Amino acid sequence: MRIPARFNGPPGTGNGGWCAGAFATAAGARIGGEGVQVTLRVPPPLETVLELRDGSVWAGDTLVAEVAHVGEVDADVPPVPLEEAVAASKDYPGFAHHPFRTCYVCGPDRAPGDGLRIFPGPLPGDRTAAPWTVPDEVSAETMWAALDCPGGWTAIGGSGRPFVLGRIAATVGELPAPGSECVVVGALSGVNGRKATVDSTVYGPDGRRLARARATWLALVQ
Repeated sequence: MRIPARFNGPPGTGNGGWCAGAFATAAGARIGGEGVQVTLRVPPPLETVLELRDGSVWAGDTLVAEVAHVGEVDADVPPVPLEEAVAASKDYPGFAHHPFRTCYVCGPDRAPGDGLRIFPGPLPGDRTAAPWTVPDEVSAETMWAALDCPGGWTAIGGSGRPFVLGRIAATVGELPAPGSECVVVGALSGVNGRKATVDSTVYGPDGRRLARARATWLALVQ
């Protein structure tokens, strides 16, 4: 495997959701199949040869991630109407304060057609919502990426404090059609020290649930 530089999160390293999706797919995850959990041990390196060995992803002698099949992913965030998601997205905290402005998923400095440009804005109850126009090339990795940041921003909130993905368990039921308008929602499940547990769900234009995830995000020590 090799993570193309385009799919970055923090500068110089891979977006956690996209990389986790790539690792899960390499380990046998399938659309409509069981959930898979990916634990990131180091920031995924870009443009580096990676090898999957016995459920672990390695860059040479460095353990990058561990992958496990977990069956059902017990995480669901209730849907919101597209209009509500559009309104929430206008107040996306990352427009003003973003720790990683070129993030493939939620970076406001990514051009349309380049990044996913999912801008999750706040909703009551420690939730976020954002509209998402599905790109022409959509894959399982794209769906894992879409599930990533909308959950993480429930932990970041308006503080701008940098968090990074530590672990994510996801299941992708089906892929949306290119160009369709989906809604991605996130919810904060709990906080324990530097760790935040978050849930996220992608809903299709007809309101059907397409994918869901539960993740652990880690606040960086400043």
